[in-house]
Amino acid sequence: VNGILFNHESPRRGETFVSRKITRALARIKLGLQDKLYLGNLEAKRDWGHAKDYVEAMWLMLQHSDPDDYVIATGETHSVREFAALAFAHGGIEIEWKGHGNSEKGIVRTLTSALASTLKVGDCLIEIDPRYLRPLEVGLLQGDASKARGKLNWEPKVRFNELVRMMVESDMNELEEMRHCQDVIRKLSNNKSKQ
Repeated sequence: VNGILFNHESPRRGETFVSRKITRALARIKLGLQDKLYLGNLEAKRDWGHAKDYVEAMWLMLQHSDPDDYVIATGETHSVREFAALAFAHGGIEIEWKGHGNSEKGIVRTLTSALASTLKVGDCLIEIDPRYLRPLEVGLLQGDASKARGKLNWEPKVRFNELVRMMVESDMNELEEMRHCQDVIRKLSNNKSKQ
């Protein structure tokens, strides 16, 4: 059995991958720990699915009586720009894109009132950094999982919007917990120094 798995994401994705880089930066920006997110090619399109769905597909491959080769993918593509805009929207920030090419920027168009103390409309939160542009970038990666759907009766369950939401919420929760722990340690240190 061989499986060709397209991008499979989850909140556990490494921070150097663009999906997690986006959700982690959003959480850090919301908490005032980071000013901007720097990205490469906003036009790159990927077939992003949830790792849990892909693990299910692998299990189904192993249960099938006839070994075969399968492509595991959602069949949908979304650009890095779409991923970033959706992640920021889930975080209460609507992004407006201005400029073109390497000078394109993601600017705050609207935001929830809870963020008004740290951010404002017009703030630039996303910029292109040429260091992240790949000279041999593949513009479109899209898989056809029709064989897996037909022979294994497999369907991805987690949609793109839900995947991005889950990753944003996980990074927000993780950083808020870390901040809380740091506050507790600071208070304990202050109390100890007063004794």
